[in-house]
Amino acid sequence: MLDALAHALRTIDPDRPALLGATRSGAARVIVRRGELAELADGYAAALHRRGLTTGDTLGVAVRPGPRGLAVLLAAYRLGLRVAVLDPTAGPDVLAARLALARPDLVVADATAQAAAGWARPLARRAGLALPPLAALGPLATVGPRLPGCAPALGRRSGPLPEPVSGDGDAVIVFTSGTTARPRAVVHSRASLAASLRAVTDLVAPERGTTVLGGTFFVLAPALTAGARVALPARRGVRLARQLAALAPANTYLTPPQLRAALAAGARFGGRVWTGSAPADAALLGRVRAAGAAQAWGVYALTELFPAAAVEAAEKGAFAADGQAGDLVGHPLPGVRTALGTDHELLLAGPAARDRYLGEAPDPWVRTGDRATPTQDGRIVLAGRLKDMVLRRAENIYPGLYEPALHVRGVELAVLVGVSDGQGDERLVALVQPGGSSDPRTLRAALATPLARMGTARPDAVLFGEVPLAGRSRKPDRKAAAAHCAAQLATHHGGRR
Repeated sequence: MLDALAHALRTIDPDRPALLGATRSGAARVIVRRGELAELADGYAAALHRRGLTTGDTLGVAVRPGPRGLAVLLAAYRLGLRVAVLDPTAGPDVLAARLALARPDLVVADATAQAAAGWARPLARRAGLALPPLAALGPLATVGPRLPGCAPALGRRSGPLPEPVSGDGDAVIVFTSGTTARPRAVVHSRASLAASLRAVTDLVAPERGTTVLGGTFFVLAPALTAGARVALPARRGVRLARQLAALAPANTYLTPPQLRAALAAGARFGGRVWTGSAPADAALLGRVRAAGAAQAWGVYALTELFPAAAVEAAEKGAFAADGQAGDLVGHPLPGVRTALGTDHELLLAGPAARDRYLGEAPDPWVRTGDRATPTQDGRIVLAGRLKDMVLRRAENIYPGLYEPALHVRGVELAVLVGVSDGQGDERLVALVQPGGSSDPRTLRAALATPLARMGTARPDAVLFGEVPLAGRSRKPDRKAAAAHCAAQLATHHGGRR
């Protein structure tokens, strides 16, 4: 797929826009054209080759999503390099510990990343970003414009390029779970990466000449290969809503928090809308359909296997309306195999599955950490995270089994967390985030029925407030939510049910 992308950028409408940004009014502005993106990737490949990097070497990348980030990835793939993604949301200690497992032969970073690791560290910390001194991780080079104090430029060398590397091998390392002492790193091979991109292409089917709105690598590569142009989503909800109105994209990929922000700003959708990276309940997908989308899809995916399953709003809504417990994520996509492990943990395998965890032997089965129950027709229904289990009065309670019921009209987001009662047991607390203009009294009345239907899993307390989010995908931060609930309960000497 990435070889095909490099070829397509040169041969399919090279003078047409590849990536688009948005003005304040939402109108499109061209960031880079297709032929320019191909030349940028060639220049970086030549520069990396001149520095002596060769097949199997590790390249640390701290570059914001956009043309330079994509061009660096294409250059690394051409040379057979292994890319280690440096996540500024992980924290400097965790990131340094992770990279001790895979010391980069070179780190490339843009000026923003270097500022976040240096003079702008206090400002970056307020935004939840923190990087260790990048030069301490390995030799450092700057991609894009340099600012005072930045490392020497990587440059874009001209001249003959080495032939693209063929065959398999490590392609990318993404650090996911574990602790500072024992970090875990997902290693995707060139083969599994290609299979992931083919699966996205088969699922979304982007078409030449259309516009796709989305900013992740798994949106960019298939769309650009097909000859579509990609608009990077605006960060603020109001501008994102204007961008959607101006572009009328055929396919839109936004995370659930981005969808909520757009909907709160009155966004109207068209074409097909895709969301993932965090749970998307039937209510959210239904709101997207009500806002004009022809289809609204929830995609179940993991860093270890992307994508794994998908479900459209109508199917998910019908499942929820039937009163069935759990979160329906749909049929496994072609090539994805499923099995159940201990305690009904969902196991996945397939061509797009990661090769291994760094430092561990290859394993065809991915342990998702999700408790699941299959339907008779083979669809996957999630019943919560194994590690999120709450133990109350000797009963195991899986939050994911009951949280969908809390998403009544007017609820933006809701989670169930366990809070210690100080006597060796846990209290089950619901933290409910109201929508923009929702009245807590009205919401409490609306929640009475689903709460009554929870039986022995009914929460001990229902608190209203903002649900903390974490990470690049902005998933609910259950640890922070539990700490918030514990503080609120201590302050008010108990919560109202």
